Amino acid sequence: MDISLSVIIPTHNPHPERLRRTLLGLIAQTLPAAKFEVLIVNNASTRFPAAGFFADCRPENFSIVPEPELGLTAARRRGLTAARGGLAILVDDDNVLAPDYLAVAGGLFAAHPRLGAAGGKSRPELAVEPPAWAAGFLPLLALRDLGDQLLVADSLRPAGSTRNEYPAFAPIGAGMVLRRAAWESWLKAAAHTVLSDRRGTALTSGGDNEIVFKVLQAGWSVAYAPQLALIHLIPPERLEPDYLARLNRGIQESWMQVLAAHDASPWPPLTAAGARLRQMKAWFTCRAWASPAARIRWQGACGHFAGRVVRPSRS
Repeated sequence: MDISLSVIIPTHNPHPERLRRTLLGLIAQTLPAAKFEVLIVNNASTRFPAAGFFADCRPENFSIVPEPELGLTAARRRGLTAARGGLAILVDDDNVLAPDYLAVAGGLFAAHPRLGAAGGKSRPELAVEPPAWAAGFLPLLALRDLGDQLLVADSLRPAGSTRNEYPAFAPIGAGMVLRRAAWESWLKAAAHTVLSDRRGTALTSGGDNEIVFKVLQAGWSVAYAPQLALIHLIPPERLEPDYLARLNRGIQESWMQVLAAHDASPWPPLTAAGARLRQMKAWFTCRAWASPAARIRWQGACGHFAGRVVRPSRS
């Protein structure tokens, strides 16, 4: 069977209806079904759909791969190891790809032989109208639209720079397309990373950034390709202030750690005591008591300072 592309869906205790819509979006792809496979990586779920659930939403080349180690990095590693295609697409269990997503991905990578990773537009489908204060925090939910121009980065260190610089338009994990040779570079490093990523209900991150760093370090380019488009299904609970506060803290802490790990941080490291003092000062600077938005911003600042704390190296 000539499988040219592998779709990898890591999932932990998936929401049935959102997972169904993700799978139906793959059934609707314009790329012939015989050209791609779909691998659902069941990542240590305690609630997982029974076999009958997939009767009306099962793509043609479909399999479920177990991964008992909890965590998004472990699930992605398992899926990429099992993938048969020359390209892989990382799809979350609440993403609905545009019908031409797979076909466009194949054409894009054929036209750009040095392209190692790419992503595109991620637009929301909101189950409820968000409160006005939440609008500024929607990018935390893996949403992006950077316009209609192809943007490509070929290296981490611009000419004249003294440190690496992460491309502002680098692909996010939702819908990220990877070339086999590029993801194999990441796989070699993934088993040794000490960076945290999503694990169950923990809202740490950094895995997407780690992949991009490794792809660029291996000599590949990365791109934002606007013709790649998906819908991100956003349930009401992800617009709650407590969730957004935890999410902002987790993202900011992880971001500081991944930048430091790849010589890309413009901020100096902190001691634990120094971080605590800055967090207390940020409580007043952000007026964290004043509104949900202020508290979310404060939690982001707390994560930023915590992520800059120097931790003992592992021997």
